[in-house]
Amino acid sequence: MAEDIKLVYTGSTVEAMFIEELLKENGIGCIRRDNLQSSVDAGWANGWPETSVQIFVETGLYIKAKEFLEDYFSSRDNE
Repeated sequence: MAEDIKLVYTGSTVEAMFIEELLKENGIGCIRRDNLQSSVDAGWANGWPETSVQIFVETGLYIKAKEFLEDYFSSRDNE
């Protein structure tokens, strides 16, 4: 399974939810994993809110997703 998906983003819950929607709107399916929320649901809090969420994509879509996110972050930072 680890070879089937690749990590494209690590960050906050709010930004990860936005990025997840952007990827899906552009035909890139993804999986969002919220480590902080998972640990809270289990009865303890583990992790930092700023780096608690990870977004993964299929290996075949990795380059497309990374390029898309690089363009997004570049345009956002230039505003």
